[in-house]
Amino acid sequence: MDGTGTAQGTVNLVLLGPPGAGKGTQARMLEEQFGLVQLSTGDLLRAAVAAGTEAGNAAKAVMEAGDLVSDEIVIAILRDRLGEPDCARGVILDGFPRTTVQAEALDALMTEMGQGIRAAISLEVDAAAMVARISGRYTCAGCGEGYHDRFKTPATPGTCDTCGGTEMTRRADDTAETVEQRLRAYHAQTAPLIDYYDGKGVLARADAMADIDAVARELNTIVTQAVA
Repeated sequence: MDGTGTAQGTVNLVLLGPPGAGKGTQARMLEEQFGLVQLSTGDLLRAAVAAGTEAGNAAKAVMEAGDLVSDEIVIAILRDRLGEPDCARGVILDGFPRTTVQAEALDALMTEMGQGIRAAISLEVDAAAMVARISGRYTCAGCGEGYHDRFKTPATPGTCDTCGGTEMTRRADDTAETVEQRLRAYHAQTAPLIDYYDGKGVLARADAMADIDAVARELNTIVTQAVA
């Protein structure tokens, strides 16, 4: 991994992956293992607006007008957040950058701060298997326990193992057609970004179709090598 320009001891990661690839789960495990802070664009925007920062107020005005927050505002909010003490060891960026233009802006910010991206990790999925994984999900309406048509069914059909409830719900956007559309959109949007980080020498790929612990071990190895 190319750590050029990165402050010693600071580990900044970009986590890439389509919906359902397990980014949130793996990011939380990396946070705990390496002492990093997960930063998602949505959370950053909400926190900045709530805090009433200059960039947050600018974002609030744009959102209230029904417009998309510009890259410049997102970068300004990210600059503020990276300067906070809890980010000293590094961050995991989830949901940003989404385009090569944003990646270039992020690189400029990192250079300005004397840091860099140690690794951009792409969680690779099999499209057909991912459609089956997501479209089969459902949850207990009572306690929120998750189930799956194929991979995790209740011991007693229709009855939650945890609370005994019998009402199950499915997300409206977890249909096979919707999942396929989301995957196509993700790959179309992210393919140039993967090429960008590959060209920078910091791209790593992980098999996100493995079980959670196996994926975690692979990511641990990638990040450990990136730190070295």
